[in-house]
Amino acid sequence: MATVRLWTDDEAAAHPVVARVFADIRATRKSDVVNNFWRGLANHPDLLERTWAGLKAVMAGPTTLTPAMQEMIYIAVSVANSCTYCVHSHTAAARAKGMTDAQHAELMAIIGLAAQTNHLVTAMQLPVDEAFLV
Repeated sequence: MATVRLWTDDEAAAHPVVARVFADIRATRKSDVVNNFWRGLANHPDLLERTWAGLKAVMAGPTTLTPAMQEMIYIAVSVANSCTYCVHSHTAAARAKGMTDAQHAELMAIIGLAAQTNHLVTAMQLPVDEAFLV
């Protein structure tokens, strides 16, 4: 259950900042959907606006990564941070941007392997090889 109220479209339309951000989300994503993350952030219009600006700059701006690759990185970080909402939303976005079942399986294998080796290195408190220090 959410700890904040999820704004309706009517409520959003009545607040200039929220209305502007929701309109930009729809235009940028070429979709009528404004998901619950943004609807929850609408309770704090300044935070909504800042967060959308940051996300838009990174995820919808010029990039050398493919859109699917960006989403796959977002999935990996979301798994590491235990964010169920983000894992689901960015998996859906990655699939919509072309991630295949085979790529998803490989991503899961990499995430699992990285988690295991990260924990092993942390447990052993190994010093970083000098050749890796850049």
